[in-house]
Amino acid sequence: MTGHVRRIVIAPDEFGGTLSAAIAARAIASGWHRARPDDVLTLLPQSDGGPGFVDVLSAAMGERGRREQVSVPGPLGTATTAEVLVVDGTAYLETAQACGLHLVRADGRQADTDTARRASTAGVGSLLRVAAESGVSRIVVGLGGSATTDGGRGAVEAIGGLARAKTLLRGIELIAATDVTNPLLGDAGAAAVFGPQKGADAATIVELEARLAAWADELEADGPSVRELPGAGAAGGLGALLFALGGRREAGADVVGNATDRARRIAAADLVITGEGRFDQQTAFGKVVASVTSDAHSADVPVVVIAGQVSPGTHVAGVRAAYSMSDAAGSVQRSMDEPEKVLTELATQVAKLEGQMRE
Repeated sequence: MTGHVRRIVIAPDEFGGTLSAAIAARAIASGWHRARPDDVLTLLPQSDGGPGFVDVLSAAMGERGRREQVSVPGPLGTATTAEVLVVDGTAYLETAQACGLHLVRADGRQADTDTARRASTAGVGSLLRVAAESGVSRIVVGLGGSATTDGGRGAVEAIGGLARAKTLLRGIELIAATDVTNPLLGDAGAAAVFGPQKGADAATIVELEARLAAWADELEADGPSVRELPGAGAAGGLGALLFALGGRREAGADVVGNATDRARRIAAADLVITGEGRFDQQTAFGKVVASVTSDAHSADVPVVVIAGQVSPGTHVAGVRAAYSMSDAAGSVQRSMDEPEKVLTELATQVAKLEGQMRE
């Protein structure tokens, strides 16, 4: 006996590189069905612009979308395959596919001071050129998960210079889809905040900061000031380049939410389950979980979070409960080693608990 049938929307982000949003959604659905097989589940994987951005959008668009594979230089120059998704006059591309931190590891390298200095956005320039030449009127660039701190200089050089890049993108609406609002420079800037994640030590951060400041001078020489704009520091300063080329920022989670018709689907649900790698104080600042919860809160639909880890005291308005995979697994290591299995098992437990609460 499972009680009355409930309509559940499952809308997670990717889990910190261990599970894609799509796999996470399927794992939650599988576990939920073990406890409540009659519930109606809608799987709605999400993204904030980082890894998985194109995959999530492509799945949502279905046959409306056309994916074009492009061979581009990765962050250290090794060729990799990235994609341009074209849907109804809009091209979507993903920074992480072209210059993601995971590609440094794929090259057999550990992120260190050398890779932090060398990593280039050249591959993003190749994607921008393909997108612009496809005849679209709008390009949306998902920013996040990059190995780079070059401010987009590599992208410009791959296109053939700043003047050529401006000509290429003239008349095209350009959107930087990102979950961060950091400026380009300073204590909250690209080098200081994100450099350590990419292998930079204190001395390298100083070097990268100086390089970005000089690049900002070039970008602003015959254009508007971009260095202080929210999101200019996204993807190692690639946001600043997109703004210099006439772009504007939109929250990546909202871009995907609109494309997946998320608000309408959530409004028709009895419960929303969302999740991410770490549910903490940063969640409220543009992350998928906060964006999903905002839609649910507006529709008066309760939200449950399942995350890899849950930091004590984390509060996001509208979240009724948050469950930790590492706690359920007994250790962070097991939750990382067997993420799909642990997530499925935890979803079963959550379904049982939720069922007891409601019936």
